[in-house]
Amino acid sequence: MDVFNSNEAMLAKIQAGARGYDLIFPSSYMVKLLAENDLIEKIDKDKISTLKNIDPIYIKTALDPDMTYGVPYMITFTGIAYRKDVIEELEESWGVFEKRIDLKGRITLLDDMRETLGAALKYKGYSANTSNEEELAEARDEIIKWKANIAKFENEQYKNGIANREFIMVHGYHGDIGQVQLEDENIAFLLPKEGFMVSCDEMVIPKDATEKDLAYKFIEFLHDGEIAARNMEYTTYWCPNTAAVPFMSEEDKISILPSPGAIERGEVIDDVGENLKLYTAAWDAIKAAK
Repeated sequence: MDVFNSNEAMLAKIQAGARGYDLIFPSSYMVKLLAENDLIEKIDKDKISTLKNIDPIYIKTALDPDMTYGVPYMITFTGIAYRKDVIEELEESWGVFEKRIDLKGRITLLDDMRETLGAALKYKGYSANTSNEEELAEARDEIIKWKANIAKFENEQYKNGIANREFIMVHGYHGDIGQVQLEDENIAFLLPKEGFMVSCDEMVIPKDATEKDLAYKFIEFLHDGEIAARNMEYTTYWCPNTAAVPFMSEEDKISILPSPGAIERGEVIDDVGENLKLYTAAWDAIKAAK
């Protein structure tokens, strides 16, 4: 097993000729790129009896709703976590990053171009995958306002930071926050009313896999209801599997499963092709702003 720090690092290794993988777990937008480059095979659904357990709610938001090339593994939502023992009530809006000046220096935003620009785009009422330069400029300027209040852009330490009270409000993944919540009941998580990012890691089979039948068996195993429930309990991420729900504790259902109707406000980060340069330019301007 190899672990990569980004989808792009994984793709580069595969394109460079790395072999020996029977199963890969890329994010949804990367599944599209792998398929376009003819690096993964189409899923033979007849070989996965547990596909019937896939939650229809997931299908509504998936980039590949027919599961042509990938089967969902785990999903996370990006929202706002805060210490409810410090903040009695927090508006369910991305706007709190600018409005809560009382928390200046105790706030973090994700150091992730697509996630953070996506949050500002949703706040402005736009798609997180827009190719409109004016919309991206509005999102850029909005984040520069947010930046005035934050301690830093942060992808990892925000979890420990909110646990030890260094930070009071953070932009983060619900799975990460779920792990912290297991140890501290004073941490709350919300999904902003304007919409939020949805990220799904999928299971795909490389064209050159040598143990394809075993890969199918493993995908089938992971979507067994009881196994999926145990996996969610361990990771605190959401596996979109309806058969798992009866095996979950009430606590896990509350902290892991999306609330009714919430998923419809989510948007999956998609590959934006050559328009990625527009996002990069906006992000560079944000980082350079004083």
